[in-house]
Amino acid sequence: MERITRFLRLPAVIEMVGLQRTAIYGRIKAGTFPKPVQLGPRAVAWDEQELAEWQGGLTRGVKKQLN
Repeated sequence: MERITRFLRLPAVIEMVGLQRTAIYGRIKAGTFPKPVQLGPRAVAWDEQELAEWQGGLTRGVKKQLN
């Protein structure tokens, strides 16, 4: 069964990951944060699953460093 993609707009992304707009876009430019999906000429959103996987990667990295 195919998963349903849920897209989050910037305010929800900020709340989810705890970073502000400038930090998010800086990390996108650096290639360390998921890129948004273009919804329209002036609208972007992020795949919620991609953000969850990104967060999971961060926590795995921290746990690895602690061991």
